[in-house]
Amino acid sequence: MKSLKVRDSMSTNVITFAPNDSVVHAMATLLDKGISGAPVVDEDGSLLGILSEVDLIQVVVQDSYYDDPVGIVADFMQTQVECVDPDTDIFSLTQQFISHHRRRYPVLESGQLVGQISRRDVLRAALDFFQA
Repeated sequence: MKSLKVRDSMSTNVITFAPNDSVVHAMATLLDKGISGAPVVDEDGSLLGILSEVDLIQVVVQDSYYDDPVGIVADFMQTQVECVDPDTDIFSLTQQFISHHRRRYPVLESGQLVGQISRRDVLRAALDFFQA
């Protein structure tokens, strides 16, 4: 497993949001695509944060409790994001998933978002490895 790298198993066709996207649009996208979160990037592809279902639950609370207008992605995204390098081995990544309880990690190369790797991607890589 240590010979398998993140770049070999990551998704490169990643759904992303811009910081000024409406949270209603983001909510609809996550539900439509069946994903639980997505990176937030600027126009150059630099990672600014990540937006997840948990972050969007705050929108419901804000609107219901405070009667505030719904905002933009930048108002709710998490800006402290743990990322991985595409050359990280899958075994090390598995240890990160276990110890940090994350669902996904953005993959950055030279400061640019090049993909995303999820727990499911790791399981697919393991299955392929074990069946080979």
